[in-house]
Amino acid sequence: MGERLKRFQARYEPMITRALLLGIFGTGLLAQFVKPVGDAMAGKTFLGGALLSLVGYVLYDTLKDLAASLRLAPRAQVKSQELGRFVTEAFEAQVVEISFLGYTGETLYNELYHRLEAMHGSPGPIKEVRIRFLVPDFRRPMTVPSRVGPQGSPVDDEEFRRGLEVQCMGYARRLTALAHRLTGGDRMTAECEYRFYPGIPRDKICIFNRELVLHGLYDLAARTIESSSGPEYYDPKGYQTDLTFWSSDGTDEAKTALATWNKHFDDLWDLAERSHWHQGTTP
Repeated sequence: MGERLKRFQARYEPMITRALLLGIFGTGLLAQFVKPVGDAMAGKTFLGGALLSLVGYVLYDTLKDLAASLRLAPRAQVKSQELGRFVTEAFEAQVVEISFLGYTGETLYNELYHRLEAMHGSPGPIKEVRIRFLVPDFRRPMTVPSRVGPQGSPVDDEEFRRGLEVQCMGYARRLTALAHRLTGGDRMTAECEYRFYPGIPRDKICIFNRELVLHGLYDLAARTIESSSGPEYYDPKGYQTDLTFWSSDGTDEAKTALATWNKHFDDLWDLAERSHWHQGTTP
């Protein structure tokens, strides 16, 4: 019934609105120039009202287009530095599910760590927390991250990859420890798991409670120098990545995109290799 009413409104609202505006305009003119009608309606401000109605009629389509463009706001862009507010909003639900696919996930990790730490002893209404990280398989040779070779060619660097793996391993163990501590009572359960995907870190994806997704592309040509005398490395900077987001509060297009991203991540997660760093967090 609700969908039928929406279709009816979308079909007939413009026609009815135009008819009303034209009716007001015509009545105003008639009242201004036909004295009996004007006397009957007791006033001489009809011309002004008629002109305003005509302006409204002319601007009606423009205003509708403007309203439609404003409804596209849920597909706006945000900075990776703004992830904190999305984490905070996600933790307002009773069941929290946050999924990440990308490079090391450092920006998101920092926000999650402080949020989970603050929950110790006071979880509030939260009953369940599930955190999923998909990171590159740093055990395999890679073109990004890698060392910058002659003429800018990528050269696989096992030591550099190993450092990134250790970094992610530390994030996983600290989040796992917090999740274990939160799950110790009977009020809630918490789980954090890391898995590997093959290939280079091209996409950055964050999904919050399956209701909002952020997606951006890493700058694969970004370089870093670890020491003044050392080599350069291809090392994407996630905190500089702009993210486009789709929300369940948005348009039908946004909702369709959200469903597609959720399925895409779930499929990748099911196919991904489990990390050897820990065996899960739920007792």
